[in-house]
Amino acid sequence: MSETTLEQLCRLYTDLTDSDIRILEETAKTLPMYAELSDSYMFIDCMMKSSGQAVVVAEALPRTPEAAYKESVVGKIVFETFEPGVHYSHRTGKKSIRHRAITQEGKMVEQSVVPIRNDQHEVIGTLIMEAEIAGSFHKVNERPNISFGSKALGNLLADTFDDYPIVTDLLREIFLVTDAELRLVYANPAGVRFIHEMNEAEDIQNQSILTLLPFLAQILDHQEEVFISEVSVASKTLEVKKVKMHSKTNELKGILFIIQDLTELRTKEKELLMKSVVIKEIHHRVKNNLQTVASLLRLQMRKGFPAESKSHFEDTLNRIFSISSVYEMILANEHADEDDVDLIKLTRKIGSTIVLNDLNQKVDLIIEPNGNKILTSSRKAVSIALIVNELIQNSLKHAFPGELSGRIHVDFFSRKKFAELHIHDNGVGMAGAAYSLGLEIVHNLVVNDLAGEFSYKNVESGTYAAIAFPLSPEVVIHYEKTDSDR
Repeated sequence: MSETTLEQLCRLYTDLTDSDIRILEETAKTLPMYAELSDSYMFIDCMMKSSGQAVVVAEALPRTPEAAYKESVVGKIVFETFEPGVHYSHRTGKKSIRHRAITQEGKMVEQSVVPIRNDQHEVIGTLIMEAEIAGSFHKVNERPNISFGSKALGNLLADTFDDYPIVTDLLREIFLVTDAELRLVYANPAGVRFIHEMNEAEDIQNQSILTLLPFLAQILDHQEEVFISEVSVASKTLEVKKVKMHSKTNELKGILFIIQDLTELRTKEKELLMKSVVIKEIHHRVKNNLQTVASLLRLQMRKGFPAESKSHFEDTLNRIFSISSVYEMILANEHADEDDVDLIKLTRKIGSTIVLNDLNQKVDLIIEPNGNKILTSSRKAVSIALIVNELIQNSLKHAFPGELSGRIHVDFFSRKKFAELHIHDNGVGMAGAAYSLGLEIVHNLVVNDLAGEFSYKNVESGTYAAIAFPLSPEVVIHYEKTDSDR
């Protein structure tokens, strides 16, 4: 069975499942009937997986002598600027009824949009009904002209000026409208200021738009009815939207330009990028400095030291490695400006290295996330890394004397507003929690850095350490799964 056009477009542009596509295909079969019944244009749009725009995957047109669409728009991109109702319904799952929109061919239509849902009530597409706006409307009170060319704008957008209130005067975007000969016939206040800033001409009304703003020539070179491009002019970054305006006989009436100054936005983006680069460089330096300290300690160990000092050097090296692991994971993030650390991946990295380095023991390390993914800030991650290091080291040192084999379990739980980390072994256990520098480090980090609680649980065999700390903007659980008490 060959794929339909709808199926091909969905597989090419979207992440929809096979069952989602089947639902859309069944809906598409009804479009011709509704188009004839309502004398309207019917479409199905789906969100694209990468661009954030929508794509038309199906259409049905009524049999009318004058069509608003001269060509099929299946496969065309739907920009939010011109059809906001479509994107609104995709985002919110709500209907958008009788809103104005601009078609792919630059014509004004009245549009109603209804979301299409799958069996899980997820929005997988939108059903759109469009009717071309009629030429006669009831007359409304005339509104005062604030900027030049308001009547010309009304004539270009509709058959009578009174059909549309001139709201562009209130917008920050630059609105410019030309006639068919590219003479400037309308500019809102932002547009007037922009032209005077870019051109010293005093009289701009009815002047050639290319004389006033030569950079628009590259936009006009594109023959599409609706075209959007970002251009750089005189140290400014501009987003320019071009819409060709046609009469009902498909005669070109003029061109609408909507220009947005993105200079400040792009400048801030560059500043953020630079900040991200600087932060990443700092992380690199911290990691490298920690590795240098570790190298110096190893050098000292090779040069010789008292036998009773060996364990202290090894403990210090493991603590340095634990902190360094945090920065390695931050630097491995795809986005340089993110310093979130996956706590479970960090624990795997630290625990596995400690166990593998202890060649004298046969101990299995079992890490169980229990369906949770816990992200922490770098600051919290350093504390948790040291805690994990100390507790696993304690088990390796004291739970399995001689060559006794065993298991160390590390479990993560989520209970209401708390994250919990449990580390327990099946070793010989301990009569009581004797004082040690490692346990003091753990206690101080849990209480002071994590605002949590640290305790040992009574178990029949082995040792069971439990840590609980509250969730916060710096500690977030994803894919949360509530676990029953042990």
